Amino acid sequence: MSPSALAQTAAALSDDASPSLIPPHGGVLKELYLPAGEAALLKQRSAGLPGIDLDTRQLCDLELLLNGAFSPLEGFLSQRDYDRVVAEYRLADGTLWPIPITLDVSEAFAERLVVGSEVALRDVQGVPIAVLEVDDIYRPDREHEAQQVFGTTDRAHPGVAELLDRYRPVNLGGRVRGIQPPSHYDFTTLRDTPRGLREWFVSQGWHRIVAFQTRNPMHRAHRELTLRAAQQVGAKLLLQPSVGRTKPGDIDHYTRVRCYQALLPQYPANSARLSLLPLAMRMGGPREALWHAIIRKNFGASHFIVGRDHAGPGNDSSGKPFYGPFDAQHLLERHQDELGIRIVPFPAMVYAANRDAYLPSNEIEPSDEVRDISGTQLRRHLQEGSEIPSWFSFPEVEKILRERHPAQAARGFALFFTGLSGAGKSTIAQAVVAQLLERSSRAVTVLDGDEVRKHLSRGLGFSREDRDANVTRIGYVASEIVRHGGVAVCAPIAPYANARADARSLVEAHGDFIEIHVATALEVCEARDRKGLYAQARAGAIAHFTGISDPYEEPGQPELRIDGNGGDPLVLARQVVSLLEQRGLLRG
Repeated sequence: MSPSALAQTAAALSDDASPSLIPPHGGVLKELYLPAGEAALLKQRSAGLPGIDLDTRQLCDLELLLNGAFSPLEGFLSQRDYDRVVAEYRLADGTLWPIPITLDVSEAFAERLVVGSEVALRDVQGVPIAVLEVDDIYRPDREHEAQQVFGTTDRAHPGVAELLDRYRPVNLGGRVRGIQPPSHYDFTTLRDTPRGLREWFVSQGWHRIVAFQTRNPMHRAHRELTLRAAQQVGAKLLLQPSVGRTKPGDIDHYTRVRCYQALLPQYPANSARLSLLPLAMRMGGPREALWHAIIRKNFGASHFIVGRDHAGPGNDSSGKPFYGPFDAQHLLERHQDELGIRIVPFPAMVYAANRDAYLPSNEIEPSDEVRDISGTQLRRHLQEGSEIPSWFSFPEVEKILRERHPAQAARGFALFFTGLSGAGKSTIAQAVVAQLLERSSRAVTVLDGDEVRKHLSRGLGFSREDRDANVTRIGYVASEIVRHGGVAVCAPIAPYANARADARSLVEAHGDFIEIHVATALEVCEARDRKGLYAQARAGAIAHFTGISDPYEEPGQPELRIDGNGGDPLVLARQVVSLLEQRGLLRG
């Protein structure tokens, strides 16, 4: 869509010629919590049921199922619903729904269940949140799902990487019955349910509400965009950032929410409301934008702002954007009447220095002096402590960001070596550690596979589940090291992609994760085997031996792939150090 067409569409929305298309305060909610008495009985009974400790994505999905934000869903998708959502972004009954909401489990867990089973769904502390009534057990084609839902199988897309590397192979479908909401101890006054927010709108006399989705701190351009959009349609503003899970590497939600709170006084009194959304984003571009609109309708919004490249994850492995800048706007406009929420398409806001004003990009003249600061440039300003132009952000927001990212502070990172036994991981890791200590005073901790097995993972065997647990433990310890600005050097075999992805997720919550595949041929590894482990494995004396009786899933897109078949370990280590220098990770 051209900028002029965008402007015409948005202008037409201000007239709101079809108000009947907007259900008052979002339409019917399907809340799935049981009455208190029934919930107490189910909680007691859930202790005897097979159970799952949900990961972050699953817990976010469950919370939004239970409170009605995912209405009309009543649980995790059955295969009939899943197949049609993947193919046509509709449920089996034809209802518009673009993102598969599925509960993935391991083969071993699924084998314990039959249709009609009940499963306790618990948080990370083991607290029961709901019970799933299983009405379907199926094994989806993840590659097909990635291609249909995200339009790609490129693991540079974070949603694809998670789907292919972290989702478990079996889906459970069925209705959920809520026992209690997940616990949140942060920003409790900002965590509204759909019903609670709708009731607040009514109490304040807000009838037209335009919602804005965000996952990054907001600066002056965002404030101008949201103000103009609200004024254009004569609505109040709902700022509803995603705080469940966003793109790896994003600023933590605590810092972001503090920035939003600091920004609120920049809006006219009684014109904007901040409310947090515990959504696990998939970064799915157009489909995700459609999903966001449905969710905001359920929270009571009458309008939804769709910006340029809404929910886009950036560029693919070849450097090209995954989605076109206006693909999301096109998709939502085609379904606007059916959605029941009006779309406010908006171009990017840019700063014209000669006018000292932010303007929509479609209003910029050739003579205007356009200025901008990219996310990379902002991070550089914060890192260096250099001045951030006053036209870019607000002093209150800048102060919070500088507190979170003090100048010259060293950013923590983890080097995660993976490869077959005998590939050379530990030797190269030792050479890298020596190079790091030679160049800086950074604190470096080595988490070698054998040492971890001896101390951190004593008692674990070599089944897939135990191997995954070992790698997850390494990822957790590495994440704590990285969180405090340290360097973690990890060198396990880590044969399975899903466990490596779990470790990456843990670390990237606090810093950088550098996966290094030491690619060494199996015959070379066997020739190096001083302990005779490969020979024992081939003779059947050692079970579950990677490369012989168990598979090794090679990383699809590691940050670095090293030829471990020969070469001086010091030369190979310099490849790693060179990559760290390119990424600016060796300061300090």
